[in-house]
Amino acid sequence: MMESILHLIEQYGYLLILFGVMAESMGVPLPGETILIAAGILVQRGSLDLGDVLLLGILGAVIGDQIGYWVGREGGRPFVLRFGRYVFITPARLGRAEAFFDRHGGKAVFLARFFSGLRVFGALVAGTSRMRWSTFVIYNALGGAVWATVAVLAGYFLGSSLHVVERWTGQASVLLLVLAVLALVLYLAYRWVLRHPEGVKAAFERIGGRRVYVFLESPMGLWLRRRLSPNRVYG
Repeated sequence: MMESILHLIEQYGYLLILFGVMAESMGVPLPGETILIAAGILVQRGSLDLGDVLLLGILGAVIGDQIGYWVGREGGRPFVLRFGRYVFITPARLGRAEAFFDRHGGKAVFLARFFSGLRVFGALVAGTSRMRWSTFVIYNALGGAVWATVAVLAGYFLGSSLHVVERWTGQASVLLLVLAVLALVLYLAYRWVLRHPEGVKAAFERIGGRRVYVFLESPMGLWLRRRLSPNRVYG
C-alpha cells in the first residue's frame, strides 16, 4: 500500500494530502495516517516541503473533523447510521466509539486521533453526543496538530527503511506519541532537578543516595552536568 500512496502523492501532490486527511477526518475510511507518513518519506527525499506538508496535514485533520462534527450534530445518530453504512460505519462500531467517548469525555477527541479504529468516528460521535463546540474545537485542534506532526515526522525519520514503516503503519503515531510524552516527562524532571539542587541533595542523603551525590560532585559528574545544562550549547 505504501508504494501506491507514494506514487499517488507524487502524481497529485499536496491536494491528496489535504483532501485525503480531510476525508478520513469527516468519516470516510481512508488511510489518512499512511498518507501523512508517505508525505514525510517524500519530504526526506526532497520531493515535498516539510512546512507545507505539516500545514496541510493539520488543516485537513482540523477542517475534516469540523465537518464531521456538524454532520453528527445536525443529522444525529439516525442520520449517521443511515448513511454511514456506505462507508462501513455499523451500529456496533459506532457503539464502541460512543462508549469510548462516554468514558473519556473531551479527551476522547484528542485520543481518538491516535487510534485508526476511532479516528474515523471521533468527530461524528462528538457531534451526535452534542459535545459543546468550544470543547470540541480545542481538543480537535490539539489532536490534529500533534497527530499530523507525529505521522509526518515518522515518515521523515524512518523513510530510508520503507519495510519498517510499512510494518508500523497504523501504530506509528501511538508509539511516537508515547515516546514523545516520555521524553517530555524526563525533560521536565531534569529541569526540576536543576531548579531544586538542595532538595534533591537532601532527598538523596535521606534515601542513601550519598554515592550518587558524590559522583555528581566529582570531575566526571561536573562535566556531565555541564554538558546537559540547558544554558550551554555545544557543537
